[in-house]
Amino acid sequence: MITTSITLGGGCFWCLEAVYELVEGVVAVESGYSNGHLPQPSYEQVCRGDTGHVEVVCVEFDPQRITLREILEIFFAIHDPTTLNRQGHDVGPQYRSGVYLHEESQRAVVQAVRDEADAAHGGRVVTEIEPRRNYWRAEEHHQHYYARNPWQGYCAHVVAPKVEKFRRTFAARVRG
Repeated sequence: MITTSITLGGGCFWCLEAVYELVEGVVAVESGYSNGHLPQPSYEQVCRGDTGHVEVVCVEFDPQRITLREILEIFFAIHDPTTLNRQGHDVGPQYRSGVYLHEESQRAVVQAVRDEADAAHGGRVVTEIEPRRNYWRAEEHHQHYYARNPWQGYCAHVVAPKVEKFRRTFAARVRG
């Protein structure tokens, strides 16, 4: 199997990770930090908001089973791409909306889907598109967080509704 990857930032990485772990055709999801100026940031450093990093998930998928376009359509549906540096009550530059390219050849599809989302949102989409740089895997306790802690307060009240929205909106894409 030949896979490909894309890195996505859309608020807390626990939310994105929880959804993409359920997507048919996704092979692996890893929470991390990307596109800041530190080579190996910690969660605490990123939370201060001065590293430039975004909380992200690296989504590895099988393009024979799900396309980059479909990955991105899910992304734009499960977070608010119109709010600069925030998702709900999570505020700061580490929560900005972004698609971070692994290959320049991904740009055309990403730009097309972003443009469609922008049109659907009345020209208010703030999602950045940049090459991925300075990626660093998040600490182990952040990996598969929702799967291990579904009843934790944030998970129950913030992550779970996004997971349910994904299940309703993309029922055909839910891993069987």
